[in-house]
Amino acid sequence: MLLGLAVIAVPLIVALGDAELQIRALADTGQQLVVQGVTAARASQDLFAQISSLERTARLYQVLNDPKLLELYRGQDSRLSATCVELGHQVRTDEARHTLAELGKLQQTIGQMVHRMPQPSYGLAQLLQSFADLSALADRAAEESNAQIDSQVVALEEQTNEARRRLVWQSALLLPVTLIAIFGLALAVGRPLRQLDRAISELGRGSFSNPIKVWGPVDLERLGGQLEWLRGRLVDLAQERNRFLRHMSHELKTPLANIREGTELLMDGAVGELDSNQREVTGILRENGIKLQRLIENLLSFSAWQTSSVGLDASEFRLRPVVKQVLENQQLTLLSQRVRLDVQIDDVTLIADRGKLRLILENLLSNAVKYSPKGGSIHLRASAAGEALVIDVADSGSGIPMEDRAHIFEAFYTGRAAKGSSLKGTGIGLSVVMECVAAHGGKVEIIDGTYTGAHFRITMPTRASGSPSPASADSKERRAHAA
Repeated sequence: MLLGLAVIAVPLIVALGDAELQIRALADTGQQLVVQGVTAARASQDLFAQISSLERTARLYQVLNDPKLLELYRGQDSRLSATCVELGHQVRTDEARHTLAELGKLQQTIGQMVHRMPQPSYGLAQLLQSFADLSALADRAAEESNAQIDSQVVALEEQTNEARRRLVWQSALLLPVTLIAIFGLALAVGRPLRQLDRAISELGRGSFSNPIKVWGPVDLERLGGQLEWLRGRLVDLAQERNRFLRHMSHELKTPLANIREGTELLMDGAVGELDSNQREVTGILRENGIKLQRLIENLLSFSAWQTSSVGLDASEFRLRPVVKQVLENQQLTLLSQRVRLDVQIDDVTLIADRGKLRLILENLLSNAVKYSPKGGSIHLRASAAGEALVIDVADSGSGIPMEDRAHIFEAFYTGRAAKGSSLKGTGIGLSVVMECVAAHGGKVEIIDGTYTGAHFRITMPTRASGSPSPASADSKERRAHAA
């Protein structure tokens, strides 16, 4: 799973790093361009101002011939030379450098002219023309500097567009790769998570028959192995509990049998005739002895069933013969209760545990007979819905109270007694149904609104999980018939 996260994260980190480098390069280039443009613009402005000051000082010196003006001219000339040098550091083209070189030569020529003043050979017109040429060279140098800045701005814009196109292509390539990686990781992690969820749900329901196997990332497989270890421990604890119940039940049956035998002897007058009070007390002892014996037998039956309920003995068989066998076994009870049967069974072929399915039907039918009034109806339906088998068993009794629905599938929960009977059930039948259905990967529901009484619906796969292939199931079935 960590490898899958790395596959997703590494391309994103690489793309973010490349984008950061490109943005940083563009920012540095833009900053340099701004600094260079501001410096060149300031130098150009200084150049024009210094040429104007230089011309004004030269003209005053020609008229006044004051040595102080000559010293002022020399200082201004030095500042003009420094400005030209600074502007020369900013330009990159040969044309701009050539223009600055010409400007420097003309500046030297004008300086020589000023130092020789006043002389007849240098008139004011010639000096003004030289300064006009110097200003023209300054204009040309400024234009060439601006053209250089414009070309660098265009280059920066092209570089920005290229970076944008590169980021778009990276995003276009990275997005499907990331989606594929996320989809692959979801597939790799989703299936084992569903397996873990199903395993935890089965453990929570108390169903320990299905081994827990998880395929996927190593850490999830390790977690599945720990759940399998937990399932094994729970199975061991359940077996130890069942052994304890069997041993205790057997130990209690012997003294209980003696107590019941003594009670019966008292009731028969073996030690003398009993008066009415003694007979009443003896009757109470006998009734409670019978009740205690029934509870012990229930414990033994439940323990024996749980011991044999681990795992599925799956085979291929048809549903109708199993239902027919269950109805034949319940025929005497149905006749005594004068219950009418409404049976509609599709001829469905299953790969499941025949014994557990028969046990499911027997317990549901017995429960329906118990809670149906005499002369009532029991409805039994079975049909295939895709890859699932749906079984409905309903009676015409008073239904299941809401306060009992949350507990009726718990072992030894008896709820109310059946109408017309003072004896409650053993509380095992529906818990057996629940565990057998869960072992097949199905579910049991209580349905309202279709029938007047209790309506149980079982939905289970027509092929139990972990069941053998049809070929092996056929061979197993033939060996069972042969035996």
